[in-house]
Amino acid sequence: MLTDYHTHTERGPYTVEWLTQFLDKAKQGQIAEYGVSEHAYRFKQAASLLDNPWTRERRTEDLDQYFEMVQEARRAGHHVKFGIELDYVPGSEKELARFIESYPFDYIIGSVHWLGDFGFDLLEMKSQWENRDVEKTYSEYFSILTQMVESRLFDFVGHADVIKVFGYEPTNEAFLRSWYERMAETFARYDSVIEVSTAGLRKPVGKMYPAPDFLRACRAANVPILLNSDAHRPEDVGADYDIAIPYAKAAGYDTLTVFTQRERSTFPIG
Repeated sequence: MLTDYHTHTERGPYTVEWLTQFLDKAKQGQIAEYGVSEHAYRFKQAASLLDNPWTRERRTEDLDQYFEMVQEARRAGHHVKFGIELDYVPGSEKELARFIESYPFDYIIGSVHWLGDFGFDLLEMKSQWENRDVEKTYSEYFSILTQMVESRLFDFVGHADVIKVFGYEPTNEAFLRSWYERMAETFARYDSVIEVSTAGLRKPVGKMYPAPDFLRACRAANVPILLNSDAHRPEDVGADYDIAIPYAKAAGYDTLTVFTQRERSTFPIG
C-alpha cells in the first residue's frame, strides 16, 4: 500500500479531466491511496481563516467547485480522497473547527507556513531570512507547530520541518535534536500522524521532510506516518518514492496510515 494524499490541482481547472492526469500518474506509481488537498486560503469559504495581502490576492476559487470535481471523479469510478491543507494560525481554532465541519473531508492536513506576516517559504519573502536569527525563527516555528498539534484539529502534520525550505538551518545540532525530540513527544502525546514528504527534494534545501534525526525521533516515539509528494503538477505525484520508501524503512517504519472520512487505518508499506 502506497499513499499520496498531499497533492494540489490548483494549476489547472477543477475538472475531472485535469484531475485524471494526477490519478493516472498515481496509478503508474502503484499508489493505491491518492488524495487531493487544495490550500484552503484559495477559497472564498475560508476567507476568515488566513487573511493577509498575499492570500487575499489569491482567494479566487469556490470550494464547492473543488468538492464537485472530487464527487464527479468518484461517480466516474475513480478512487480519490477529498482533503484540504489548512494553515494554522494561533487563535484561529474556533474558525478552523467550524470550517472543518462544513465539508465531508477524508482528512485535514495541518501546516504552518506563516510566522506572523512572514511567509517563510515564499520566494518573494526569502530575503527576510537574511535579517533573521535562524535559531529564534526555528523556535518560533516549532512553538506554533506545537500549538497546532495541541489543537487536535488536524489528521496529519504537513512537512514538519518545512522551515528549512530555503536551506537556512541552525548549525547547532544539539538545538535541532532537542526540538526534534520535543516535537516527536508532542506528536505522540496528541496521537498525531506525520507525513514523510519528498517535496523538499524539489526545493532549494534539496532534502526530505522531516530530517533523518527528526524521523528517527518520531519512530522512537511511535508516531505514525504516511508518504506524500506535495505535488503541484501531475508529473510530481509519487515523485522520488524510490528514495522515500527506503528512507522511511531506514528509520524503522514498516506501515503507513490511510484515511477515510477522517477515520484512519494502517497498512504495510508497499
